[in-house]
Amino acid sequence: MTRKQKRLAVIAGLGAVLVVAATLIFVALRDQIVFFYSPSEVKERAITAGTPIRLGGLVKAGSWTKNGETSDFVVTDGQTEMAAHYVGLLPDLFREGQGVVIEGSVTPAGTFAATNVLAKHDENYMPRELVDELKKRGEWQREGAPL
Repeated sequence: MTRKQKRLAVIAGLGAVLVVAATLIFVALRDQIVFFYSPSEVKERAITAGTPIRLGGLVKAGSWTKNGETSDFVVTDGQTEMAAHYVGLLPDLFREGQGVVIEGSVTPAGTFAATNVLAKHDENYMPRELVDELKKRGEWQREGAPL
């Protein structure tokens, strides 16, 4: 085997290793690449209990109850609702009727056990996917924002 053939064999071998590694990474991450799931998507995809995900939507008005550091609230996308439970301090900007993204997992009972709560970062924040979904249904009601 000549030097040129050896070099080509090494390059081809490295290329094959890279393709296999990239394929394994993409297969492992294919369901977690989205930023978050809406409550409707969680129901449609029948996500198994214990699978870590991010859930995004609006905090339903009148659903938030707080007892010490324990908070229970409902996250909705206007079509489906999912009850959420969180133990810890909520962000100062957490309010009913506002956009929220929560990290955690679905429980066997069908509720969401949150481990982290992310509230809006300024008065214009709402996940883009949620805005698009609300506009599609005709439920977008932000002042000054066209449907």
